[in-house]
Amino acid sequence: MKAQIKRTPPTYKQWVSHRIDTDVRRSLDRLKRLPDVQHMAVMPDVHLAGTACVGTVLATGHTVYPEVVGGDIGCGILAVKFNGQSQVLRDAPGAAWVLAALTNSVPINRHSTHNAPDTASLPEDLVTRKLSDNRLDRLKFRAGRVQLGTLGGGNHFVEFLADESGQLWLMIHSGSRSMGQAISAHHLKRAGTGRRMVGLDVNQSAGKAYVQDVQWARRYAQANRLAMLSAIARVLKSGLEMEPVMESCIHLDHNHLQREEHFGQLWYVHRKGAQRLEKGGVGVVPGSMATVSYLVTGTGNKEGLLSCSHGAGRKMSRGEARRRISANAFASQTADIWFDRRKSFLLRDEAPGAYKDIGTVMKAQRALVHVTQKLTPLINFKGG
Repeated sequence: MKAQIKRTPPTYKQWVSHRIDTDVRRSLDRLKRLPDVQHMAVMPDVHLAGTACVGTVLATGHTVYPEVVGGDIGCGILAVKFNGQSQVLRDAPGAAWVLAALTNSVPINRHSTHNAPDTASLPEDLVTRKLSDNRLDRLKFRAGRVQLGTLGGGNHFVEFLADESGQLWLMIHSGSRSMGQAISAHHLKRAGTGRRMVGLDVNQSAGKAYVQDVQWARRYAQANRLAMLSAIARVLKSGLEMEPVMESCIHLDHNHLQREEHFGQLWYVHRKGAQRLEKGGVGVVPGSMATVSYLVTGTGNKEGLLSCSHGAGRKMSRGEARRRISANAFASQTADIWFDRRKSFLLRDEAPGAYKDIGTVMKAQRALVHVTQKLTPLINFKGG
């Protein structure tokens, strides 16, 4: 008779702001039972998203799970203060000028053929660092080139905000665009098992290749946000004589995989909709469209694997939001911010009512972060 090997269950900790429904609980239970999972932490913005919940932090010994990281590898937030007051963007003429400038300087999907950046616009390290597959490597000079400096749809946004002293802030939420999706799809297809939640051993070629490509995608996502910052900074410099104060810049991603030491052990930490903050490290937790965001510092919570939420988190799926949130309700919820109201019908699934209350989420993670400042939104730019 074959001896049974007893598996030690992973350690588990959660910080939740709401009752976890049955579907989310089942998804979390499936993640806990995955082979090689050592520790799992659940953030207060947790919600369903495909095969793995957003708002989860998963640590493994030698197995990596592409579906836990997700397709938008390196998606994250850049926030930076500008050397000017926010008052200039509070009236209709100022807001209209900014929205028009964003439309002209930050493409949603890709640069048009006549103004696409040339190959040299990709940072040199992205050009010289090869991806694990020749098709992916060729793709970076096509899709990767024309999408660098573009926003994307869904919950990605550019937002101008005011801090408590009236200073102007910019926040950009975007990721690795189609490159991350292509990298994720390639490695899942290459695994070829036909089952969900494929694990790759980092001691084998498939696992090593995935880890290598994730780091490329994270760097691309970072470069993408910086390219948008450069474009926006040029506009504000020429039109308002304002410049970013780069010493204030916060730049973190929340869909990633990296090697980290916790509890005296080296683990592969997967974060899907969660950001890493060292003790005293500065981060930002955005609210939903038209609600406040918070600047925070990390508490260094070990059971949370030095993590916190990446935002408010959805309480409705996109389909449910489109069914339940009327045009009038959306207009009421977004009455206090400026945005392109011609997109109202397309943006109903991004209504504040589709998201959890950010204040409740912040209270639930007081053990993970300390709030240092509140940011109030003025102008929101989305793709729809």
